[in-house]
Amino acid sequence: MLVAGLSLASCTPADSGAESSGGDDTRPAVVATSTLIADWAAEVGGDHIALTGILQPGADPHVYEPVPADSIAFEQADLILYNGYNLEPNLIRLLNAAGVNAQRAAIGEVVPPLDLETGTSTVPDPHVWGDVSNAVPMVEAIRDQLIELAPDQEALFTQNAAAYIAELNQLDAWIEAQTATIPPDQRQLVTTHDAFQYYASAYGLSVIGTLIGLSTEEQPSARTVQELVTSIQTLGVPAIFAETTINPQLITTVASEAGVPLAPTQLYSDSIGAPGSDGDTYLKMMAANTRAIVENLGGTVSETEF
Repeated sequence: MLVAGLSLASCTPADSGAESSGGDDTRPAVVATSTLIADWAAEVGGDHIALTGILQPGADPHVYEPVPADSIAFEQADLILYNGYNLEPNLIRLLNAAGVNAQRAAIGEVVPPLDLETGTSTVPDPHVWGDVSNAVPMVEAIRDQLIELAPDQEALFTQNAAAYIAELNQLDAWIEAQTATIPPDQRQLVTTHDAFQYYASAYGLSVIGTLIGLSTEEQPSARTVQELVTSIQTLGVPAIFAETTINPQLITTVASEAGVPLAPTQLYSDSIGAPGSDGDTYLKMMAANTRAIVENLGGTVSETEF
Protein backbone atom coordinates (compact mmCIF):
# COMPACT_ATOMS: atom_id res chain seq x y z
CA MET A 1 0.00 0.00 0.00
CA LEU A 2 1.05 3.54 -0.74
CA VAL A 3 0.82 4.49 2.90
CA ALA A 4 2.67 1.51 4.33
CA GLY A 5 4.91 2.31 7.21
CA LEU A 6 3.31 5.63 8.08
CA SER A 7 3.63 5.93 11.86
CA LEU A 8 1.07 7.61 14.05
CA ALA A 9 3.92 8.59 16.32
CA SER A 10 4.60 11.40 13.88
CA CYS A 11 1.01 12.60 14.27
CA THR A 12 0.80 12.60 18.05
CA PRO A 13 3.92 13.94 19.77
CA ALA A 14 4.61 12.78 23.28
CA ASP A 15 4.55 16.17 24.98
CA SER A 16 1.16 17.52 23.91
CA GLY A 17 -2.23 16.53 22.61
CA ALA A 18 -1.69 18.00 19.15
CA GLU A 19 1.06 18.94 16.73
CA SER A 20 1.04 21.81 14.29
CA SER A 21 1.58 20.77 10.71
CA GLY A 22 3.81 23.79 10.09
CA GLY A 23 3.19 27.03 8.25
CA ASP A 24 5.21 26.10 5.14
CA ASP A 25 3.35 22.83 4.51
CA THR A 26 1.07 23.17 1.48
CA ARG A 27 -0.73 19.87 2.09
CA PRO A 28 -4.29 19.97 3.50
CA ALA A 29 -4.20 20.16 7.30
CA VAL A 30 -6.31 17.33 8.71
CA VAL A 31 -7.01 16.93 12.43
CA ALA A 32 -8.36 13.66 13.89
CA THR A 33 -9.59 13.53 17.47
CA SER A 34 -9.22 9.82 18.21
CA THR A 35 -6.32 7.49 17.52
CA LEU A 36 -8.61 5.22 15.52
CA ILE A 37 -9.72 7.96 13.15
CA ALA A 38 -6.13 9.18 12.85
CA ASP A 39 -5.09 5.66 11.86
CA TRP A 40 -7.76 5.46 9.17
CA ALA A 41 -6.98 8.95 7.87
CA ALA A 42 -3.31 8.00 7.60
CA GLU A 43 -4.22 4.93 5.58
CA VAL A 44 -6.37 6.90 3.14
CA GLY A 45 -4.47 10.17 2.94
CA GLY A 46 -0.90 8.94 3.22
CA ASP A 47 1.78 11.57 2.66
CA HIS A 48 -0.66 13.80 0.78
CA ILE A 49 -2.22 15.21 3.96
CA ALA A 50 -0.63 16.89 6.97
CA LEU A 51 -2.25 14.82 9.71
CA THR A 52 -2.51 15.82 13.36
CA GLY A 53 -3.83 13.36 15.91
CA ILE A 54 -5.16 14.97 19.09
CA LEU A 55 -5.22 11.96 21.43
CA GLN A 56 -2.16 9.92 22.27
CA PRO A 57 -2.27 6.12 21.90
CA GLY A 58 -3.72 4.77 25.12
CA ALA A 59 -5.57 7.99 26.00
CA ASP A 60 -9.22 7.82 27.03
CA PRO A 61 -11.40 10.06 24.82
CA HIS A 62 -14.26 10.06 27.35
CA VAL A 63 -12.25 12.02 29.91
CA TYR A 64 -9.55 13.72 27.81
CA GLU A 65 -9.00 17.36 28.82
CA PRO A 66 -7.95 19.58 25.88
CA VAL A 67 -4.71 21.56 26.02
CA PRO A 68 -3.97 24.90 24.30
CA ALA A 69 -2.28 23.12 21.38
CA ASP A 70 -5.60 21.47 20.57
CA SER A 71 -7.29 24.83 20.04
CA ILE A 72 -4.46 25.87 17.74
CA ALA A 73 -4.74 22.63 15.77
CA PHE A 74 -8.50 23.12 15.31
CA GLU A 75 -8.05 26.74 14.25
CA GLN A 76 -5.38 25.87 11.68
CA ALA A 77 -7.17 22.82 10.27
CA ASP A 78 -8.73 22.50 6.85
CA LEU A 79 -10.61 19.37 7.94
CA ILE A 80 -11.51 18.03 11.40
CA LEU A 81 -12.51 14.39 11.75
CA TYR A 82 -14.12 13.29 15.01
CA ASN A 83 -16.10 10.26 16.16
CA GLY A 84 -19.29 11.87 17.39
CA TYR A 85 -22.03 10.25 19.47
CA ASN A 86 -20.36 12.11 22.36
CA LEU A 87 -17.31 9.84 22.50
CA GLU A 88 -14.99 12.81 23.04
CA PRO A 89 -17.24 15.32 24.88
CA ASN A 90 -14.59 17.81 25.95
CA LEU A 91 -13.05 18.00 22.49
CA ILE A 92 -16.48 18.46 20.90
CA ARG A 93 -17.21 21.31 23.30
CA LEU A 94 -13.87 22.89 22.40
CA LEU A 95 -14.59 22.42 18.70
CA ASN A 96 -17.95 24.14 19.01
CA ALA A 97 -16.59 26.97 21.15
CA ALA A 98 -13.42 27.76 19.20
CA GLY A 99 -13.30 29.99 16.15
CA VAL A 100 -13.12 27.07 13.74
CA ASN A 101 -13.81 27.51 10.04
CA ALA A 102 -12.64 24.05 9.01
CA GLN A 103 -14.66 21.45 7.20
CA ARG A 104 -15.73 18.95 9.88
CA ALA A 105 -17.20 15.46 9.90
CA ALA A 106 -18.51 13.15 12.65
CA ILE A 107 -17.11 9.97 11.17
CA GLY A 108 -18.68 7.57 13.67
CA GLU A 109 -22.14 9.00 13.04
CA VAL A 110 -22.29 7.56 9.52
CA VAL A 111 -23.07 4.27 11.29
CA PRO A 112 -26.59 3.80 12.74
CA PRO A 113 -25.93 3.37 16.46
CA LEU A 114 -26.88 0.73 18.94
CA ASP A 115 -28.41 2.13 22.12
CA LEU A 116 -27.07 2.06 25.66
CA GLU A 117 -29.03 2.54 28.85
CA THR A 118 -27.46 5.16 31.13
CA GLY A 119 -29.51 5.45 34.29
CA THR A 120 -32.96 6.55 33.21
CA SER A 121 -32.07 7.53 29.64
CA THR A 122 -30.98 5.88 26.42
CA VAL A 123 -28.05 7.24 24.39
CA PRO A 124 -26.26 6.18 21.19
CA ASP A 125 -23.32 3.87 21.87
CA PRO A 126 -20.28 5.64 20.33
CA HIS A 127 -18.03 2.54 20.14
CA VAL A 128 -19.12 1.77 16.58
CA TRP A 129 -15.69 0.48 15.46
CA GLY A 130 -16.13 -2.69 17.55
CA ASP A 131 -17.85 -4.22 14.53
CA VAL A 132 -15.15 -4.17 11.84
CA SER A 133 -17.79 -4.00 9.10
CA ASN A 134 -18.73 -0.57 10.52
CA ALA A 135 -15.22 0.68 9.81
CA VAL A 136 -15.89 0.36 6.07
CA PRO A 137 -18.43 3.22 5.80
CA MET A 138 -16.30 5.29 8.19
CA VAL A 139 -13.24 4.89 5.95
CA GLU A 140 -15.41 5.72 2.94
CA ALA A 141 -16.56 8.88 4.72
CA ILE A 142 -12.94 9.88 5.37
CA ARG A 143 -12.13 9.22 1.70
CA ASP A 144 -15.02 11.42 0.58
CA GLN A 145 -14.04 14.23 2.95
CA LEU A 146 -10.45 14.15 1.69
CA ILE A 147 -11.59 14.16 -1.93
CA GLU A 148 -13.75 17.21 -1.24
CA LEU A 149 -10.75 18.89 0.36
CA ALA A 150 -8.22 17.91 -2.33
CA PRO A 151 -10.05 16.81 -5.50
CA ASP A 152 -6.80 16.60 -7.45
CA GLN A 153 -5.88 13.58 -5.27
CA GLU A 154 -9.17 11.72 -5.82
CA ALA A 155 -7.57 8.75 -7.59
CA LEU A 156 -4.98 8.28 -4.85
CA PHE A 157 -7.46 8.55 -1.98
CA THR A 158 -9.83 6.17 -3.75
CA GLN A 159 -7.07 3.62 -4.37
CA ASN A 160 -5.79 3.78 -0.80
CA ALA A 161 -9.30 3.45 0.65
CA ALA A 162 -10.13 0.46 -1.55
CA ALA A 163 -6.95 -1.37 -0.55
CA TYR A 164 -7.60 -0.72 3.13
CA ILE A 165 -11.26 -1.73 2.92
CA ALA A 166 -10.16 -5.06 1.43
CA GLU A 167 -8.05 -5.61 4.57
CA LEU A 168 -10.99 -4.64 6.78
CA ASN A 169 -13.22 -7.19 5.06
CA GLN A 170 -10.55 -9.86 5.50
CA LEU A 171 -10.22 -9.02 9.19
CA ASP A 172 -13.99 -9.05 9.70
CA ALA A 173 -14.25 -12.57 8.26
CA TRP A 174 -11.27 -13.76 10.32
CA ILE A 175 -12.78 -12.47 13.59
CA GLU A 176 -16.08 -14.17 12.83
CA ALA A 177 -14.31 -17.47 12.22
CA GLN A 178 -12.29 -17.22 15.46
CA THR A 179 -15.18 -16.35 17.77
CA ALA A 180 -17.16 -19.25 16.31
CA THR A 181 -14.65 -21.62 17.96
CA ILE A 182 -15.68 -20.49 21.47
CA PRO A 183 -18.02 -23.04 23.08
CA PRO A 184 -21.56 -21.58 22.86
CA ASP A 185 -22.09 -21.55 26.63
CA GLN A 186 -18.84 -19.60 27.13
CA ARG A 187 -19.47 -16.73 24.69
CA GLN A 188 -19.95 -14.31 27.57
CA LEU A 189 -18.03 -11.07 27.83
CA VAL A 190 -17.34 -9.10 31.00
CA THR A 191 -15.20 -5.96 30.65
CA THR A 192 -14.45 -2.80 32.57
CA HIS A 193 -16.79 -0.45 30.70
CA ASP A 194 -19.52 -0.58 28.06
CA ALA A 195 -17.29 -0.53 24.96
CA PHE A 196 -17.88 -3.95 23.41
CA GLN A 197 -21.57 -4.03 22.48
CA TYR A 198 -20.86 -3.75 18.76
CA TYR A 199 -18.15 -6.42 18.90
CA ALA A 200 -20.40 -8.81 20.80
CA SER A 201 -23.39 -8.20 18.53
CA ALA A 202 -21.34 -8.72 15.36
CA TYR A 203 -19.42 -11.79 16.45
CA GLY A 204 -21.88 -13.88 18.42
CA LEU A 205 -21.08 -13.00 22.03
CA SER A 206 -23.15 -11.61 24.90
CA VAL A 207 -22.04 -8.77 27.15
CA ILE A 208 -23.38 -10.00 30.47
CA GLY A 209 -22.03 -7.13 32.51
CA THR A 210 -19.55 -4.30 32.90
CA LEU A 211 -18.05 -2.66 35.95
CA ILE A 212 -18.95 0.84 34.77
CA GLY A 213 -21.20 2.12 32.02
CA LEU A 214 -20.60 4.23 28.94
CA SER A 215 -18.57 6.99 30.58
CA THR A 216 -15.26 6.01 32.14
CA GLU A 217 -15.74 8.89 34.62
CA GLU A 218 -18.25 6.73 36.49
CA GLN A 219 -17.37 5.11 39.80
CA PRO A 220 -19.15 1.81 40.46
CA SER A 221 -21.09 1.44 43.68
CA ALA A 222 -20.54 -1.47 46.05
CA ARG A 223 -23.92 -2.80 44.91
CA THR A 224 -22.85 -2.71 41.24
CA VAL A 225 -19.67 -4.62 42.06
CA GLN A 226 -21.55 -7.27 44.04
CA GLU A 227 -24.20 -7.70 41.32
CA LEU A 228 -21.49 -8.19 38.72
CA VAL A 229 -19.70 -10.74 40.91
CA THR A 230 -22.97 -12.63 41.38
CA SER A 231 -23.70 -12.65 37.63
CA ILE A 232 -20.22 -13.96 36.84
CA GLN A 233 -20.58 -16.77 39.37
CA THR A 234 -24.12 -17.67 38.33
CA LEU A 235 -23.34 -17.84 34.61
CA GLY A 236 -19.99 -19.57 34.98
CA VAL A 237 -18.00 -16.99 33.02
CA PRO A 238 -14.55 -18.49 32.31
CA ALA A 239 -12.60 -15.20 32.41
CA ILE A 240 -13.11 -11.43 32.53
CA PHE A 241 -11.16 -8.62 30.91
CA ALA A 242 -9.47 -5.34 31.81
CA GLU A 243 -8.93 -2.57 29.27
CA THR A 244 -5.79 -0.68 28.34
CA THR A 245 -7.24 2.81 28.89
CA ILE A 246 -8.69 2.17 32.37
CA ASN A 247 -7.04 1.43 35.72
CA PRO A 248 -7.42 -2.35 36.22
CA GLN A 249 -7.60 -2.24 40.02
CA LEU A 250 -11.39 -2.52 40.37
CA ILE A 251 -11.88 -5.20 37.72
CA THR A 252 -9.05 -7.14 39.36
CA THR A 253 -11.03 -7.01 42.62
CA VAL A 254 -14.12 -8.28 40.82
CA ALA A 255 -12.17 -11.21 39.41
CA SER A 256 -10.82 -12.07 42.85
CA GLU A 257 -14.22 -11.90 44.54
CA ALA A 258 -15.90 -13.90 41.78
CA GLY A 259 -13.15 -16.51 41.79
CA VAL A 260 -12.50 -16.29 38.04
CA PRO A 261 -9.31 -15.47 36.16
CA LEU A 262 -8.62 -11.96 34.93
CA ALA A 263 -7.35 -12.41 31.38
CA PRO A 264 -3.60 -11.68 31.31
CA THR A 265 -3.97 -9.56 28.17
CA GLN A 266 -5.90 -6.29 28.45
CA LEU A 267 -8.31 -5.36 25.67
CA TYR A 268 -7.94 -2.26 23.52
CA SER A 269 -11.19 -0.33 23.75
CA ASP A 270 -11.17 3.41 23.00
CA SER A 271 -7.66 3.74 21.59
CA ILE A 272 -5.05 1.91 19.61
CA GLY A 273 -1.90 0.84 21.42
CA ALA A 274 1.44 2.55 21.76
CA PRO A 275 3.84 2.32 18.80
CA GLY A 276 5.46 -1.11 18.73
CA SER A 277 2.66 -2.80 20.69
CA ASP A 278 0.49 -5.59 19.32
CA GLY A 279 -2.34 -3.08 18.90
CA ASP A 280 -0.65 -0.05 17.35
CA THR A 281 -3.05 0.04 14.38
CA TYR A 282 -6.78 -0.57 14.17
CA LEU A 283 -6.25 -3.82 12.29
CA LYS A 284 -3.76 -5.08 14.87
CA MET A 285 -5.80 -3.97 17.88
CA MET A 286 -8.91 -5.79 16.67
CA ALA A 287 -6.88 -8.93 15.95
CA ALA A 288 -5.18 -8.70 19.37
CA ASN A 289 -8.55 -8.29 21.11
CA THR A 290 -9.93 -11.29 19.27
CA ARG A 291 -6.96 -13.47 20.18
CA ALA A 292 -7.34 -12.51 23.85
CA ILE A 293 -11.11 -13.04 23.92
CA VAL A 294 -11.11 -16.33 22.06
CA GLU A 295 -8.18 -17.88 23.94
CA ASN A 296 -9.52 -16.89 27.37
CA LEU A 297 -13.09 -18.02 26.65
CA GLY A 298 -12.04 -21.47 25.50
CA GLY A 299 -11.76 -21.12 21.73
CA THR A 300 -8.89 -21.67 19.31
CA VAL A 301 -7.21 -18.95 17.27
CA SER A 302 -5.77 -19.52 13.82
CA GLU A 303 -2.74 -17.63 12.57
CA THR A 304 -3.28 -14.21 11.03
CA GLU A 305 -1.10 -11.64 9.30
CA PHE A 306 -2.67 -8.76 11.25
